[in-house]
Amino acid sequence: MTGEELAESLLKNVGNERMRAATRLLGAYQDGYWLRRLLDEEDGTPIEVNQPHDGLIERAGTEAYPSVNWDTLGLILLTQPWALKCSTDERAILEFATSLVGKVGVNLSRAVLAVDDTEILIRALQQTSDEE
Repeated sequence: MTGEELAESLLKNVGNERMRAATRLLGAYQDGYWLRRLLDEEDGTPIEVNQPHDGLIERAGTEAYPSVNWDTLGLILLTQPWALKCSTDERAILEFATSLVGKVGVNLSRAVLAVDDTEILIRALQQTSDEE
């Protein structure tokens, strides 16, 4: 499954366009690196969360479709950034995606400088503005 396909599979019950754009951004970045890591499918360093009752992927509704838990992800970025062992560009993508949802602020110049493919940032921003 490609990163884009993985992102779409996590959007079945998500109606919020900002969350949809943020999830698609994570799917487009390095073939879904962050989504795979959040789903514990990546061989990289797992994310240790001190709030065991709040998973990074949540299931909502009766059909239990999974989606990104943006509240918990934002909380981790603010209170436990050391839990995210990652490179500068990987962190920039995750922070940018979480900022689209409104959970953390982001320094845009730092994000643009850290990410090689700034087109995915622009596409994510366009997706949020196209729907409003």
